Amino acid sequence: MVDASCHCGAVTISVDAAPLELTSCNCSICRRTGALWSYYSPTRVRVAGPTVTYRWGDKSLDLHHCATCGCITHWSPLDPALDRMGVNARLMEPAIVAAARVRRFDGADTWTFLE
Repeated sequence: MVDASCHCGAVTISVDAAPLELTSCNCSICRRTGALWSYYSPTRVRVAGPTVTYRWGDKSLDLHHCATCGCITHWSPLDPALDRMGVNARLMEPAIVAAARVRRFDGADTWTFLE
């Protein structure tokens, strides 16, 4: 089990395994927040604590952030058939992030991985 939390600790996230790969996206919001995304089935993620959502762009997902400190915690799909959500790995221990491969994704233009 891997645990993560926002800066103030009001929101906690638990996943069943450390990510092997993380995504660094350069879209208009990810480049501003600095999130590193790890992906899981929503059935493998437990989120506790107060979050506020922000829906943007094509309105396909909700970005969640802590209602107290504002840290981006995760995103959830609006389509319940999508079996994938993003967890901000920057909220995990630094050693977990350091052990994962980081791939750069061009969410600003081509929607492809750059490496």
